[in-house]
Amino acid sequence: MKEQFKKFLNEEQDPKAIEKITSKLTDLLMKGEEVGYIAVQKKPAITVFPDSIVLTNKRIIICKPKNLGLSMDFTDYTWDDIASTFVKENILGSEFSFGTKTDLAVSIDYIPKIQARKIYTYAKEQLDLLKNPVVAGANPVQETAEPVFEEEEEEVEEVETEEVTSFAEILPATPTYTETFEPIQPAQPSTGDRKLSELSKEELFDKLQNYKKLLDNGLIMQGEYDTYKKEILSYM
Repeated sequence: MKEQFKKFLNEEQDPKAIEKITSKLTDLLMKGEEVGYIAVQKKPAITVFPDSIVLTNKRIIICKPKNLGLSMDFTDYTWDDIASTFVKENILGSEFSFGTKTDLAVSIDYIPKIQARKIYTYAKEQLDLLKNPVVAGANPVQETAEPVFEEEEEEVEEVETEEVTSFAEILPATPTYTETFEPIQPAQPSTGDRKLSELSKEELFDKLQNYKKLLDNGLIMQGEYDTYKKEILSYM
């Protein structure tokens, strides 16, 4: 039993107090009960017989020595009776307290801060387990198996195929379209009532300027303009 509680001696617990408590707890623990944490009071002055608090998975046990340490009073409170827990940190240690469902307030002071935090955390965990019990061996997250549907294989009917010797037998006839394009003849320059040979050089130059404007405005093509230009220049 002593070896089991050595893990509580690394946070300023009084070894002698732990030894006395563990020797008494041997006959106090119920079947299936396990000690989660032991906190020991540490007052500023030397305390020969400090009070202690033991937290198990079933209850909280307050241990108070009496008769010069020859005997000890134990007061226990099951987790079902506890409504809330509190920790108040002071300059000289901390005070751990809890309230019962019958409005009874119990506290123990001068607990080292690290021990007070540990018992407070352990108490919260036990109260959470009480509200949300976990059934042993049960999987909290159960995945819903999706139904598996077996796909039926479609029967493929085999059809005899005949050997094709000519693709013309299977390809549909494609109509043939023949488009006929007539060559586009460039428009001949308009000379009005007079022929180019009858115009003066100034008139021929003006006519060439007019074709250039038509080209710039996109009204005639470059090829047409070149034809007009070649013909007009031949008379200049």
